[in-house]
Amino acid sequence: MTSHPRDAPQFFLTAPSPCPYLPGQEERKVFTHIVGRRAREINEILTQGGFRRSQTIAYRPACETCRACVSIRVIADEFRPADSFRRVLKANRDLVGTAYANRPSSEQYALFRRYLEARHGDGGMVDMSVLDYSMMVEDSHVETRIIEYRRRGPDTAINGRGQGPLVAVSLTDVLADGLSMVYSFFDPALADRSLGTFMILDHISRARAEGLPYLYLGYWVEGSRKMEYKARFRPQERLMPAGWARVE
Repeated sequence: MTSHPRDAPQFFLTAPSPCPYLPGQEERKVFTHIVGRRAREINEILTQGGFRRSQTIAYRPACETCRACVSIRVIADEFRPADSFRRVLKANRDLVGTAYANRPSSEQYALFRRYLEARHGDGGMVDMSVLDYSMMVEDSHVETRIIEYRRRGPDTAINGRGQGPLVAVSLTDVLADGLSMVYSFFDPALADRSLGTFMILDHISRARAEGLPYLYLGYWVEGSRKMEYKARFRPQERLMPAGWARVE
């Protein structure tokens, strides 16, 4: 059988650009397209090798002078929430997350805009239009869900859905060995709820409930305040030159 060109990934290297995490550093990325019949298989192999997905692109850092970006994954079945995490769960016990097919909505986009303008006003995503957002959600050749978090309503036990305004969203890939949080955002007016932490805790529970061993959280960067929260979810594994290494 003759293989289709898209079945075998081709890799490309970006030009250097300023690092968004460490001042004075430059970043480069190696990337490939995740399309075609083998998209899911290739995405799984690449994720296990430290790549991240953005739409139909899989990428990982390939910086010439820095190795600070480290892929991490939480060991879902062994995770036990510390007191600080239990406080976050208690503060958000009135929220319920519901998983849907990866379809965008105007309500999601409005929340996304508020989140970017409050938390990442100088970032590269702040100019994303509603079409850009729709592409981010829909443009996937792998199994992808969008999980909406709303306040729990009186009929939650019946239909499994919360009521009230949307407070948080996660775009999540389903892999053979875990869940991967592609992108998440939340209502910046509810900072006291620690919704980013809550969504990670909820995803750990979801992975465990589905019998999946890991929750992939992307990159942890030692020395970056933006990324330091990821180190708190232990036990976890970090991808080192010799392979995945457990960190208690």
